[in-house]
Amino acid sequence: MGVVNVTPDSFSDGGQWFEPSAAIEHGRDLMAQGADILDVGGESTRPGAERPSVGEEKRRVLPVVAALVAEGALVSVDTMRAEVAAEALAVGAGIVNDVSGGMADPAMAELVAAAGVPFIAMHWRGHSVDMQSRAVYDDVVADVVAELSQRATELVAAGIAADRIVLDPGFGFAKRTGHNWSLLRGLDRLLELGHPILVGTSRKTFLGRLGVPAGEEPRHPLDRDPATAATSMHAARLGAWGVRVHHIPSTLDAMRVARAIEEAQ
Repeated sequence: MGVVNVTPDSFSDGGQWFEPSAAIEHGRDLMAQGADILDVGGESTRPGAERPSVGEEKRRVLPVVAALVAEGALVSVDTMRAEVAAEALAVGAGIVNDVSGGMADPAMAELVAAAGVPFIAMHWRGHSVDMQSRAVYDDVVADVVAELSQRATELVAAGIAADRIVLDPGFGFAKRTGHNWSLLRGLDRLLELGHPILVGTSRKTFLGRLGVPAGEEPRHPLDRDPATAATSMHAARLGAWGVRVHHIPSTLDAMRVARAIEEAQ
């Protein structure tokens, strides 16, 4: 899954693809590089981010979704708002990716159930403006497994088919550095829930802290792609359904290495 951020303030590439024409061209490039899905979002979810208006989010997202669908892309719309999701589906999006798992907008589950499309539900404890204050766990793996399991049950009760629910442990969302590493180590326990798992570690801050002395600034997001590829390969070898990344070539190379090792005689 290739990331198309149509935002001025995303942590990794905010502003780089903000204009629709630039975002569309970026989507084309990701497709050419081998992305299977393009994830188009108009709201930054970095820690502390403020939300755009509904109208502004639609202005950012809808032209990009429509153009990329017209070029043959399978597009997921990355939104917490049912109104935005509905209009994105109307112009051709095929997946809804909601980082709140449908908790931010009570109308989301009903919309997705009626549309019959796959729904990616992330582990979520609150909006970006204060989510890091909620990063308190007894056992992060057990807690995330329990909370995602409960959310999946609620989504099925709301009418979404169980086989259309993809779960995302939410790396970096209400998670401290150690929490993220624990979740990667315990990913097999999430897979035991029986739903496809999406892993989105791409360029997250915990990767930027690798090899950096305590007290120093993490490496720049653009310098975190090799670590992203390593974590994505780990997720794929365990059986993750997908990985959400900014840089396709490095991740694909890591996947090819894993496959070559597994297929060697």
